[in-house]
Amino acid sequence: MDTPSVRTPREVLNRYYQAMLDKSPDALADLYAVDGMHEFPFTSPGFPPLYEGREAVRAGYRAAWGASPVQVVEVRQVSAYETADPGVIVAEHVVVGTLPAKRTDFTVPGLLILHVRDGLITRARDYMDSAAVADARG
Repeated sequence: MDTPSVRTPREVLNRYYQAMLDKSPDALADLYAVDGMHEFPFTSPGFPPLYEGREAVRAGYRAAWGASPVQVVEVRQVSAYETADPGVIVAEHVVVGTLPAKRTDFTVPGLLILHVRDGLITRARDYMDSAAVADARG
């Protein structure tokens, strides 16, 4: 893992999106502080409301991504906003994916708020369109 202190919130966001594209729970979890939290304020079937700690993020995404046939093809960043707090970035995005077995494509719009300190995520609030997530899962 790189020295996290050199990562800006925007760099962390870009690595976050790359971990999604790679479907890599390790790459994603390694972006988090040991006690970092990942929250899902809009609940979706199959997702808990919160992962507490880096290892919970790793285990949760390993289970979710490992059990899902969904393949993320692209993460379209609609926009990213720097805030008055230099450690916080807000990003709008659309996840474009496919279900190979059903030969169907899907899009899931979302909003992500990352709190980054010393190059690591201390808190992520992940707002996903829960109806679109349910449709993507079939």
